[in-house]
Amino acid sequence: MLPAFAYARPGSLREALDLLKDAASAPLAGGTDLQGCMEDGVARPARLVSLAAVPELRGLEVRPDGSLRIGAATPLAELAAHPAVRQRHAALARAAASVGSPQLRNQGTLGGNLLQRPRCWYFRGDFPCARKGGGTCYAQDGRNARHAILGGGRCVMVHPSDTAPALVALDAVVQLAGPRGARRVPAGELFVGPERDVRRETVLAPGELLVEVLVPAAPPGARSGYDKARARGSFDFALVGAAVALVLRGRSVERARVVLGGVAPLPWRSRPAEQALEGRALDEGSLAAAAEAAVAGADPLAENGYKVAMTRGIVQRLLASLAAG
Repeated sequence: MLPAFAYARPGSLREALDLLKDAASAPLAGGTDLQGCMEDGVARPARLVSLAAVPELRGLEVRPDGSLRIGAATPLAELAAHPAVRQRHAALARAAASVGSPQLRNQGTLGGNLLQRPRCWYFRGDFPCARKGGGTCYAQDGRNARHAILGGGRCVMVHPSDTAPALVALDAVVQLAGPRGARRVPAGELFVGPERDVRRETVLAPGELLVEVLVPAAPPGARSGYDKARARGSFDFALVGAAVALVLRGRSVERARVVLGGVAPLPWRSRPAEQALEGRALDEGSLAAAAEAAVAGADPLAENGYKVAMTRGIVQRLLASLAAG
């Protein structure tokens, strides 16, 4: 059962930011994650500030140079179906299309998908885990089949977003606004790992909102894609996900971005995999080398060793599809 809360529906970004100066308030976009957090006791806002009537947060604009401006409250279904996104930024379109079910994609927003809270059952359950201010990550020695194999440490949750790896791979930038004004942050710097601060998942300050996402134009020779493995094919969070963005010059990879999901507490950029691709043709040798490099440093837990082989397979499969054009 949801706890009692007040409700506000501002009509502008300025009004929403004024309401969110109150630390007891929380923004409400699609609500698909917030409702679960409130039911689980992870979030206890005294007031929900609906963003549904804030026009600055909606819409998808293709700019003359080919770049995208995407309002944070744009539904995932709209993003997945947009022709320009599908044609020029396939990784983002496919990531958005892979989120949940059709109902969730119609309701859920891009900003909400990026900022959703961890799905770890110890975090969501009645456990004083490290992420909630306790001293223990119960998943390290507990049920950890869906937890991290990379970048863990004080907390081995995995980042649940599908669109986050795609946006990091596409070198996107997010626009934030709050009491101290507006600022832009590269998508790869939006997320906070447990070694930096185990209580936070993002760099958003109190009262800040994610307003929009800016995706640069795809350069000549660009190819990108997203793929994931999940327990249920119809809808589920990624056991392992991968976003890849390449720039090809002839048959050679000039630039590569390989970003993993479902394997680390934040979207995990694999520079070893990128180095295995850059300067080489997309052939069987480079694909296999990149897939092996993607799991460099993996440290699986008692129940999730399968993720190592699964990550190799997802990366190699995605690269093969990009090589085939």
